[in-house]
Amino acid sequence: MSPAPGGSPDPLPPPELARIAPGWEPSLAYRLVPEVTTWRLVGPGGAVRFAKVDRAGRYPTLRGEAERMAWAAPFLRVPRVVACEQVGTTTVLVTDALPGRDATDPVWRDDRRALVLALGRGLRAFHEAVGEDRCPFRFEVARALEHVSRRVRRGDIDRTDLHAEHASLTPAAALTQLEATAPADEDLVVCHGDYCAPNVLLEQGVVTGYVDLGELGVADRWWDIAVGSWSAGWNFGVELEPCFYEGYGIVPDAARVAFYRLLYDLVS
Repeated sequence: MSPAPGGSPDPLPPPELARIAPGWEPSLAYRLVPEVTTWRLVGPGGAVRFAKVDRAGRYPTLRGEAERMAWAAPFLRVPRVVACEQVGTTTVLVTDALPGRDATDPVWRDDRRALVLALGRGLRAFHEAVGEDRCPFRFEVARALEHVSRRVRRGDIDRTDLHAEHASLTPAAALTQLEATAPADEDLVVCHGDYCAPNVLLEQGVVTGYVDLGELGVADRWWDIAVGSWSAGWNFGVELEPCFYEGYGIVPDAARVAFYRLLYDLVS
């Protein structure tokens, strides 16, 4: 068997897939942790769907993601929800595949600068697609800090999972830093919530689709900008981060970027 992300052997397809998607052939597409996997399903006629399987009830939940995609579908190019079912303690979310290739695909690597500019423009288009007053899902700073506070109290945050720039902080110290540096005002838009390169699809070098929407909600636009520029640096080189801001059409705000990157590290 070929290795899954992380270097361990591919797991067997969950038996729930045969029940929920009979006749569709599964192959492992991605594994976040052993309890959370994504499967590419090919139907008898060659149609493609994807199934996310969560055995752990992790945040964000698959049911919450299904609700967000259903809400976003009239405004944004997001996957169509085929099914979201609970089988015992396991949740399975099945969606139709979108056309395009994600931003980490080697096909885009010939011009990384153009790619990062396109990602910035794609985020701007996401933020302009629908007014925040129409979105029922909210994640303003006050809600986000309360969410992180609950995670700290429960001991849900493993400091070894934090990115290098935050690795010196204990969860409690990180929460204290967030509370001390929270912005006094917010520029609210409908945010993707996890605007990273693997979650953005492109065709002919233009962003055309968005996936992994479990954290979509109203928040400060800098939540997405901070994470999107960070992802551009991780995936394509830190020297290209300014191209992301250029593509979006905004001047970087170092304080907000630092705040929202730390928040991102602690939310899930």
